[in-house]
Amino acid sequence: MEDKSVVKDEKKGFELAFGKVNYILMAVGIVLLALGYILLTGGGSDDPNVFNPAMFDSRRLVVAPILIVLGFVVEIVAIMYKGRKA
Repeated sequence: MEDKSVVKDEKKGFELAFGKVNYILMAVGIVLLALGYILLTGGGSDDPNVFNPAMFDSRRLVVAPILIVLGFVVEIVAIMYKGRKA
């Protein structure tokens, strides 16, 4: 019985470490991480004597960290996912 977790390309003679689903999940995880870090940026002030309340916005304190953690979880699942046994 052949292991389905390693995809072999007969024409070129190399094997992929992951399947198609793994790479799709990795791409989704990278997009979630990038979006989380993008949402985390900003909120600073050019003048250090002026307080900017946008720094403590719920987008930066809640939404962005949740997206970052979710992105890391999706990346871990993408690496650990083996696929179905047929």
